[in-house]
Amino acid sequence: MVIDSYSFGNIVINGKRYTSDIIIYPHRLDSHWWRLQGHLLQLEDLQAVIDFSPELLIVGTGDSGLMKIAPETERFFRESPIELVVQRTADACQTYNRLHGDKKTVAALHLTC
Repeated sequence: MVIDSYSFGNIVINGKRYTSDIIIYPHRLDSHWWRLQGHLLQLEDLQAVIDFSPELLIVGTGDSGLMKIAPETERFFRESPIELVVQRTADACQTYNRLHGDKKTVAALHLTC
């Protein structure tokens, strides 16, 4: 999967446009991802990702970076073998495109805020 473009509220992946938050796995998409608390990323929001066991998780925190990572979520990833990269979504898209072929990578992207 390749991210063709990102702008506030819109992402194009392999030529298809999406307008809701999304999780990109190596061979599939979850195009209706939402969190228990919209702007706070908790472990429960990432259970499917954790079960998938990627080597790298890239989190896009929104256009302005308003989505925050809960302390227990950060702690979990510090202690797990899954590397966590947290960036504003535009930067996270670039990082994903650069690294997804090198490691088993998942991107969880908040498209607004």
